[in-house]
Amino acid sequence: MSAASAHAPLVLGFDADDTLWHNEGLFAAAHQRFHALLASRHDPQTVERALYATELRNLPLYGYGAKGFTLSAIETAIDLTEGRVSPNELRELLDLGRDILAHPVELLDAVPDTLAALHAAGHRMILITKGDLLHQERKIAASGLADRFLAAEVVSEKDPETYARLLRRHGVEPARFLMVGNSLRSDIAPVLALGGMAAHVPYPLTWEHEKLAALPSAPGRFFTLSSIRELPALVARLGDSSPHAPCS
Repeated sequence: MSAASAHAPLVLGFDADDTLWHNEGLFAAAHQRFHALLASRHDPQTVERALYATELRNLPLYGYGAKGFTLSAIETAIDLTEGRVSPNELRELLDLGRDILAHPVELLDAVPDTLAALHAAGHRMILITKGDLLHQERKIAASGLADRFLAAEVVSEKDPETYARLLRRHGVEPARFLMVGNSLRSDIAPVLALGGMAAHVPYPLTWEHEKLAALPSAPGRFFTLSSIRELPALVARLGDSSPHAPCS
């Protein structure tokens, strides 16, 4: 790395769902409605296990988001009722997904002020979110935050290869990139694997698939914040620091 790039300003990446606006609570409510729909046939634990297994099996085909959840819920209901799910029940399942898709965007506390402060300070910021393209684009537009970002990237998966491709596209050195998000699996671990930095802002609810068994170990590159309010101070502290070497 050249001396010039070693002192390049930080570029900030932001997750969207449950980092900038509420999301997982909508799915938790849909799961409760799904349990209630099948309560006369199975206990909630059995229903949840079956739904989760179906969602994971379908991820390579449907991807993330409300539409994939809806299709998996319908498939699970057919399996758990041995095909005896009624047309009215199927309509209720369609309503679960439609309600998530139609729900207004609700920003998390301090998000507008935090992004405004970072934007005013001249930081380049990229929104990196995964899920259904149409739904994510609609949420980004409705959030009122789009003009804070130099780009909004909607991807099908967040893994080291995806992040590496995006960083190359935007001419960003991994060592000068800080990713901010709530998911250890999607927002934190892949960026640390590239030699970047990551700030974990936990959300009260986390889908099981987004959890990791243990926190990543990357001294000096991995930070946990109790609120996004703490981000500007962290960025200011890191701004003049020397980049860290990539993980071996």
